[in-house]
Amino acid sequence: MTRIRRGYIARRRRTKSRLFASSFRGAHSRLTRTITQQKTRALVSTHRDQGIQKRNFRRLWITRITAVIRERGVSYSYSRLIHDLYKRQLLLNRKILAQIAILNRNCLYMISNEIIKEVGWL
Repeated sequence: MTRIRRGYIARRRRTKSRLFASSFRGAHSRLTRTITQQKTRALVSTHRDQGIQKRNFRRLWITRITAVIRERGVSYSYSRLIHDLYKRQLLLNRKILAQIAILNRNCLYMISNEIIKEVGWL
């Protein structure tokens, strides 16, 4: 009997995972079995750390907004600002508010003053 040549599908799958692992060191980028193991580990770590990164950025934005608000006066807090923004249906998320707080503090002061006037907290 003549020898049967295998198809290209398995080879294509392996080369695709090799391209993914090309930046790994040692056997992690050369041996097929360790490549698949390291690929799985890398994807698990990526998925886990994306949530952690979102959490850390949210904490950073909240800290920046709080620092600028506390500079202005103790009577108005971060939680009250966010509550009043939602009440007035202003669509400014924490990321945008943090950028405003860093780049243009006067603008954030104007926003908070308008909210204070309308709601009448102080």
